[in-house]
Amino acid sequence: MCVPQTRSRSEEPKLAQCDQWVKDFDFDAFTADMKRLGDELEANQGPADVRHLNKMIMWSNACGLVGMLTMGFGINVVPIVALSTFTFTRWTMIAHHTCHGGYDRCHPNKNRWNRFKFAIGGLWTRMCDWFDWMMPEAWNVEHNNRHHYCLSELEDPDLVENNLVDMRDAPVPVFVKWLALPLLVTTWKWFYYAPNTYKELKLARWRKAGKKIPEGVVTSDAVTVRSLLMGGTPFYSFWEFFSIVIGPYLLIHFFLFPLPLLALGEYLGTGHEMYASAVKNLFLAELLTNLHGFVAIVTNHAGDDMYRFREGCRPYSGSFYLRQVLASVDFWTGSDINDFLHGYLNYQIEHHMWPSLSMLSYKRSQPLVKALCEKHGVPYVQENVFWRTKKTIDIMTGSASMRWFPEEYEKKFLEKDAVNEAAKKNSSRKTVLLSDKCMEAAQE
Repeated sequence: MCVPQTRSRSEEPKLAQCDQWVKDFDFDAFTADMKRLGDELEANQGPADVRHLNKMIMWSNACGLVGMLTMGFGINVVPIVALSTFTFTRWTMIAHHTCHGGYDRCHPNKNRWNRFKFAIGGLWTRMCDWFDWMMPEAWNVEHNNRHHYCLSELEDPDLVENNLVDMRDAPVPVFVKWLALPLLVTTWKWFYYAPNTYKELKLARWRKAGKKIPEGVVTSDAVTVRSLLMGGTPFYSFWEFFSIVIGPYLLIHFFLFPLPLLALGEYLGTGHEMYASAVKNLFLAELLTNLHGFVAIVTNHAGDDMYRFREGCRPYSGSFYLRQVLASVDFWTGSDINDFLHGYLNYQIEHHMWPSLSMLSYKRSQPLVKALCEKHGVPYVQENVFWRTKKTIDIMTGSASMRWFPEEYEKKFLEKDAVNEAAKKNSSRKTVLLSDKCMEAAQE
C-alpha cells in the first residue's frame, strides 16, 4: 500500500515505488494533449451521436417493454432481469449523459434532450424522463458538480473510503463485514444515495442563500435513511425526504404502475394474482438493479491503486485531467452490448475528463486517452468489473486502503495550474476551449 510521504524541507521527496512515474512526468505536455483531444472530440460530435443515443434508448425501452408484458405471469427471471436492466440503463446511460449535457449541442430536440430540461421541473417530467429513487435535481448537484469536481477529495460525496469509515473501523473480523454486504449492495440506492443526494441539494441551496451551517455539522458526512431515523439531519426532515424524494417512486412504481393488471386479472378470472406477481417482480427487480448498479457504479473510483488528494483543483486544469485518470478506472470496452451492460460506465476515465460529451465520444476517445497516458507514463487502470468489485469491497471492509498522491507533487502541480491560469488571463488570444465552456456550464 502507498502512504503519504513526509520529509524535511532540505530533503528531496522520497517516493514510494508505485509513485516513481511522477518524477519524470511532463505535466504541461500532458495538459496540452488532453485539452487538444477534448476540443477535437467535441468538434466531431453530431448526428451519429444522436443516432447512437436513440439506439441505446431503443434497447433500454425494449427491456422495459419485455418486463411490463411478462411481470404479471408469475415470478420468473425474465421480467426481473428485464425490469432491472431497464432501470439501470435508463439511469446510467440515458439520464446520466443527458443530465451532464452530453447532447446539448448535437441533439435537435433542445426542449427535452438538454441538461436544463431533462427529468427536472416536476413529478410528471421526472416520471416521463427518469423515474428512480433519486430526485434528478438533487442528483445533478451531488454527482454532476460535487462528485465530478471534487473527485477523490474529502469533499467528494461518493468517496467510498470515507463513506464506509464506520464499517472499515468496526472492531469485528472481516468475514463479519462481508456478511453485511448482501443487504448493503441490494438497498444502497434508496438507503444511501437518495438521502445523500438530497442533502447535497439542500446544502447547495443553503450556501447560495448564505445560510449558516449549524455548529458541529460535518458537511462531508453522508446522510442515510439510518441517520434520518436515528438522529435526523438539520437539512431536512424524514417526512420531507419521503414525500418529495422516495415516496412518489415507492407508491407509483411499485403499486400504481401495475394496477391495470388488477383489472385484467379480474376480467380473466384470476383475481389479484397478476397484480401480486407484478408487484413481487418489481421488488425483486429492484434488488437486482441495486446489485447491478453497485457493481458498475460504486467500483469506478475505489481500490488500492486509486489515488486520493488533499486539496481541490481548478476544473479542466492540468491537475484536474491528471486526477480523473489516477482516481478512475475503465472496465472492458468495445462492443455496444458490452457497453450497454456496463451502462457506459466502463469509460469512466474519459467521462470524468470531459463530462459533457456523448456516449459515442467516450467510445471513440478511450484508445486515444489510453495511448496518451502511456506516452506520458501516467498509470491508466483498465480491468474486469468483477475484479474491481473485489478491490472495492476490500476498501469498504478495511482490508485495503487507497493511495495518497505525493504531497509535494500535488502542491507543485496546483502551483503550475495557478501560473497557467494567470498566463491565460493575460493572453490576448480569444480562443474558446472545451474546458472553458464546460467550466462555465458547471458554474451556471
